[in-house]
Amino acid sequence: MAGIKKKKTEKPQKTHIRKAGVLMNISSLPGPFGIGVFGEEAFYFVDKLAEMKFGFWQILPLGNLDYGNSPYASDSAFAGNYRYIDPRQLFEEGLLVEEELEECKYQGSPYTVDYGFVYESRGIMLKKAFANYKALSEEDAKPIAAEIRSFVRKNGWIKKYAEFTARKNLCGMVSWWEWSSMPKPGKDELKYEAEFVTFVQYLFFKQWDKVKKYANSKGIKIIGDMPVYVAMDSCDVWANPELFQLDEDGIKPLQVAGVPPDYFSEDGQLWGNPLYDWKKMKETGYKWWGDRLEAALKMYDVLRIDHFRGLASYWAVPAGDKTARGGHWEEGPGQDLFDAVKDRYKNGEILAEDLGVYGQDVVDLLNSTGFAQMRVIQFAFDETRDSVHLPQNYPVNSIAYVGTHDNNTMLGWLYDATPEERDFALKYCGFRDGNWGEGGYYSKSCRAFIEAVWKSPARYAVVAVQDMCGFGSDTRMNMPGVEELNWRYRATKETLDSIDTAYFAEINDIFGRTCD
Repeated sequence: MAGIKKKKTEKPQKTHIRKAGVLMNISSLPGPFGIGVFGEEAFYFVDKLAEMKFGFWQILPLGNLDYGNSPYASDSAFAGNYRYIDPRQLFEEGLLVEEELEECKYQGSPYTVDYGFVYESRGIMLKKAFANYKALSEEDAKPIAAEIRSFVRKNGWIKKYAEFTARKNLCGMVSWWEWSSMPKPGKDELKYEAEFVTFVQYLFFKQWDKVKKYANSKGIKIIGDMPVYVAMDSCDVWANPELFQLDEDGIKPLQVAGVPPDYFSEDGQLWGNPLYDWKKMKETGYKWWGDRLEAALKMYDVLRIDHFRGLASYWAVPAGDKTARGGHWEEGPGQDLFDAVKDRYKNGEILAEDLGVYGQDVVDLLNSTGFAQMRVIQFAFDETRDSVHLPQNYPVNSIAYVGTHDNNTMLGWLYDATPEERDFALKYCGFRDGNWGEGGYYSKSCRAFIEAVWKSPARYAVVAVQDMCGFGSDTRMNMPGVEELNWRYRATKETLDSIDTAYFAEINDIFGRTCD
């Protein structure tokens, strides 16, 4: 009717931010060096994420690897993995010549990491880059030297780490508690080696900072991963033995870390990491933990604390036990830790990996910290039919996964599931017609699970790159409790180019998870 104004229709306001991300480790990036690096492929992947309207890129820990190539038992809670340094950038900066760059290139399969080749070639390459740096004229070396000095000033941990790694390198890589039986390195030799270690860490953080800044410029945040524990043969234990549960001589653990029998292993998992002496930690105001959280949240935008439940209570296994079955629960620091160090992470966001069986103490800690919890749809389809991992039961303050690095791929899970589990799962996710076993980039069954997670109330939703591609069990990243053939999956550029970009942009838009 004339004279009557229609009310303007207003868009409903979101009650909370909803975003989506992709899980893919740096090691899995394509490239010519036998492992992913902080090079052009990382920037290309960021562009792909932005094109698909993702808001997060989740990676695994960036620390050095253990002897099984796991990133969850590093030799430092602060240092970076030198294997991710891009040789091409060193060539462009005049720190390598063309022949030295070519020697870093890998001629084998592009689908898996060759750790043997990477360890040898990257170590040789970095030694040559350092020697070339030392051979520069004073004028040409001046800018790099100034940047290294600035790096040292800003990173208080580097001096101890450089000394630790230098000693370890010069003692034939034996564990630190065996150094006393080795010939003592000369002062000049130790100084040169420590300078080399500092140089390598400077390169690592310089290159990583470029990747992170580029991702942020595209509206993408980095979710980093922090293991709760450190390795026994680490700088952290060597430099701070009083903060760990060690014997009177400070060289042997009294108890070690693990988890009791669970979904993944009937014997539990015996990790072997030394446990913290939380009483001593408290006496220092949890300074080491405060330093660690602050450093991690400089490296990442969001921090996932792996095995978060270990900060409420932890499984302590007597040192020397062959399995984790003989362990027992002990009380962790709980909220006291986060109250003491809250000013060190106040500008960062923390996610809690709270998977597995736990009690009220973990629930209380999750509630008091307010950290987002984890949910994984692969765990949802048990006989109760009311699992906390069913998308309908996800709390808003959670990060929901199709699968984590410890899970099978979604297609692999479908093949391994019992007929009852698979039937329930497919019906729940709305898969009615077609071949559930058909994988690939347009797999209808994989998409059904992805969309079930995307529809959920969880404010964050994450899919592994393997599940975006509909790949099978042969691309699984890790099988907990199994020592060999883990952490090897790699994508190729053709893999990334084959992902259905339009589909993921569409579901991020439809389900309100765009990075805008």
